[in-house]
Amino acid sequence: MVFDEPFVCRYKGILLAGTDEVGRGPLAGPVVAAAVILDPDKPISGLADSKKLSEKKREALYDEIKEKALAWSIARASVEEIDQINILHASMLAMKRAIEQLSISPEYVLVDGNRCPEISTPSEPVIKGDSRVACISAASILAKVSRDREMVALDELFPGYGLAKHKGYPTKAHIESLKTLGVNELYRRSFKPVASLL
Repeated sequence: MVFDEPFVCRYKGILLAGTDEVGRGPLAGPVVAAAVILDPDKPISGLADSKKLSEKKREALYDEIKEKALAWSIARASVEEIDQINILHASMLAMKRAIEQLSISPEYVLVDGNRCPEISTPSEPVIKGDSRVACISAASILAKVSRDREMVALDELFPGYGLAKHKGYPTKAHIESLKTLGVNELYRRSFKPVASLL
């Protein structure tokens, strides 16, 4: 594993978890987070920031991470929670849930970004962690694939919005379909483009 700017962690044990979230920018759907404790004896090649990988590569790594990791967890914060507590706090909540749901309790947690959720485990934020730390990269891949699959499934339940294509992000086509079809329960009403249509 060769990262652009490797991160040197103070914690040197095995029970190191990485966490990351996906879906802060979309107008629709939950924010999804994952937490992963990798097994040093089962290295996974090709880990990187999920946004820089092809969909096919992400899907393959998703299965490999679940198979090889010591522990992994995927959690979410709902649209209702996003609207109630705002997207930043909802992102922290999703990561907190993912960490707390791990089948093995980590001794230390590295969090993608510049702040940490409120958890009892010692933790540290890592700027651009998804492209610098293997366990955070693994978490970003699990979160991204999981959320993308959820949006594809929701596209079948709510046809016409193009959710399978844009995954809820505010593309021009998405805004147009939203104007035509109207706001449904998938939408974050606290987000300006949605609020302006209510």
